[in-house]
Amino acid sequence: MEASIESSGIDSINDACVKSSDAATHVQTLTCTEKKYFTCEVCDKKFAYKHYLKIHFRTHTKEKPYSCDVCNGRFSEKSHLNTHYSIHTNEKPYSCDVCFKSFSRKDNLNDHYRTHSNQKPFSCETCGKVFSQKTGLNAHFLTHTREKPFSCDICGKDFSQKSILKVHLQIHTKEKPFSCDTCGKEFPSERNLKKHLGTHTNEKPFSCDTCGKKFAYMSWLKMHIFSHTNEKPFSCDICNKGFSFKQSLNVHLSSHANDKPFSCDMCGKAFSQKGYLKTHFRTHTNEKPFSCDTCGKDFSYKNVLKAHILSHTSEKRFSCDICGKDFSQKSILKVHLRIHTKEKPLSCDTCGKKFAYMSWLKMHIFSHTNEKPFSCDICNKGFSFKWVLNVHLSSHANDKPFSCDMCGKAFSQKGYLKTHFRTHTNEKPFSCDTCGKDFSYKNMLKAHILSHTNEKPFSCDICNKEFSYKSNLNRHLRSHTNEKPFSCDICGKRFSDTGNLKSHFRTHTNEKPFSCDVCNKDFSYKVSLKKHYQTHSKG
Repeated sequence: MEASIESSGIDSINDACVKSSDAATHVQTLTCTEKKYFTCEVCDKKFAYKHYLKIHFRTHTKEKPYSCDVCNGRFSEKSHLNTHYSIHTNEKPYSCDVCFKSFSRKDNLNDHYRTHSNQKPFSCETCGKVFSQKTGLNAHFLTHTREKPFSCDICGKDFSQKSILKVHLQIHTKEKPFSCDTCGKEFPSERNLKKHLGTHTNEKPFSCDTCGKKFAYMSWLKMHIFSHTNEKPFSCDICNKGFSFKQSLNVHLSSHANDKPFSCDMCGKAFSQKGYLKTHFRTHTNEKPFSCDTCGKDFSYKNVLKAHILSHTSEKRFSCDICGKDFSQKSILKVHLRIHTKEKPLSCDTCGKKFAYMSWLKMHIFSHTNEKPFSCDICNKGFSFKWVLNVHLSSHANDKPFSCDMCGKAFSQKGYLKTHFRTHTNEKPFSCDTCGKDFSYKNMLKAHILSHTNEKPFSCDICNKEFSYKSNLNRHLRSHTNEKPFSCDICGKRFSDTGNLKSHFRTHTNEKPFSCDVCNKDFSYKVSLKKHYQTHSKG
């Protein structure tokens, strides 16, 4: 790219300027009554000094004249090179006066200060959300455009942020560069390590300026500050009453439990809270605003993301003192303990009946409201509980009103037909978070996941052989009992599992589903095809 650097008159001194010389310093100065600028011919940006224009011009030419001696990285400005050197020296000369965190660059320190002042100068033009750093705004903007410009070279998965791609790559490399000095546990990112360190140090770096109380996380401190300011940022959508804490709002909302003023425009379902309607609406839009930092997978709900994150950590720090079972979350352990204590902390507001689990209470509430959210696809009869629907479906066992348009196969339930249809479309909606492999059925994904964990929770009481699935254990047990519950309708021969029965059935139908890629010869059994392949390899 060729372009000249032109000045707006500063090179040729006009009548408005008086030139004078300092003999001691040999520096010429201009005393001007009119301000002059140097203008970039490419973008028309103006600069007071020729040197600044030269530096700016490199943004157009992509020229990077300064290179790092250590890693050969190139930079357009010398100051950028000097800042870059701190990566190699680990030098962090800029320190925060509030929390003493150190930074290699002054602009990073300035960005960090906003976390203390809560200053958020960058706002999204689309939704108005504000951010303390421009990088946060840029990352957020991609949630509107759904743009994912960063791709993994190994598996082809796309990501909206370079940082998320970097963390994702560690799945392939198994790299965990950040390790805990106390227990030696390794983590893929510095953020995960910092979070883990709190379990050892019990450190509380954030303190309240008013009363001095200390907190482990900035979010907790922010919530506490409301108790001094009497600020009430959480308001009820129904009656507009304000609350300092979200949990106080949640307790209050139960007083509106029977009010459902918010209804869905698409399906008519009504909700007691605006937030519930907003969350429900994602079932129609398929919006997935929650993203996993490790693998980039998107989720519609925050609680589903939280559960998914544990599939990466596999950390189970909470153990039951009674039975020794381990749990990844303290809340799950607390719920589990009710099995032992027989505690029933949840009660029905209508009749006072107590329950151990929220899911049981919710099911019970239907008996008062006469709500029937589970309906039969065949006769449209409604049921309050899913298990009652399942029992009812057995009455339609011989009815198969749902047939496949492609092969004519009939099914008793619409869901079975939908699942079967994937055999024709080759649709694979279930994906493995570890290796990215896709599956048509959820049970196949579950089976595959155990190939990564090598977990075998089911063992045979007779020979101690271990199995990944209960169904595999049941099949194995028949080798000890010699039980053969499956019989051939044509000849009456009995078999211990359905797989052997299916294979046998081909002797009657002469079906040959296995074909040789080399000579197209067909075979009834996979083992026969494998044996046949050897005749080609010998030749």
